[in-house]
Amino acid sequence: MKPRRAIYRLLRRVLMSPVIGLAGYLALIRPRLLRWGATCGEAQRPLPGDAIVPRAHIQATRAITVEAPPEAVWPWLVQMGGQPRAGWYGYDRVTNDGHPSAESIVPELQRLERGDLLPTPPFGTGYTVEQVEPERTIVLAIRAFHVRISWAIVLLGAGEQTRLLFRLRVWCRPGLLGLVYLVLSESADFLITRKQLITIKALAESTHCKS
Repeated sequence: MKPRRAIYRLLRRVLMSPVIGLAGYLALIRPRLLRWGATCGEAQRPLPGDAIVPRAHIQATRAITVEAPPEAVWPWLVQMGGQPRAGWYGYDRVTNDGHPSAESIVPELQRLERGDLLPTPPFGTGYTVEQVEPERTIVLAIRAFHVRISWAIVLLGAGEQTRLLFRLRVWCRPGLLGLVYLVLSESADFLITRKQLITIKALAESTHCKS
């Protein structure tokens, strides 16, 4: 009986380890990933585009402080998108089909209007522009069968400093495909968004210092 009890205890430990790990992720790690760089107030405040996905399975608000005014940050945002646009400033092999994101402002890409499509390689789809308020807000959306996404890009502040907020809201249709997308949205999306924010900050600050 003793060897059997030992086996049962070992089995319980093996089964409990993933449960404890998941609980730790949900309680400690996930909240930080979903609001990286953002204050509690920024994460909780309503932002443009929230109504596009009213019952979101995921809401992530990430933010960064840029030592440059909104007008110096805006040109980098308005030209975003896959080829033939300036790129997504993320990991180019993944988000831009291997093409390097622009390291300078592209004059011919400085107009963005509602209804424009910003490609997202390698999937052959893209974000549709829902709202544009120059130097303040860009709202993008994807409406597909299995997923609905809103992405609000908001610039707050004035003078020589800008708070740049990215708000992502995701709803997925129940099923295996939706579940896979939700898992990727909580892991890969955090890494890409963090890279985007850091890159945009560096580009805007560098350009502003030279002006």
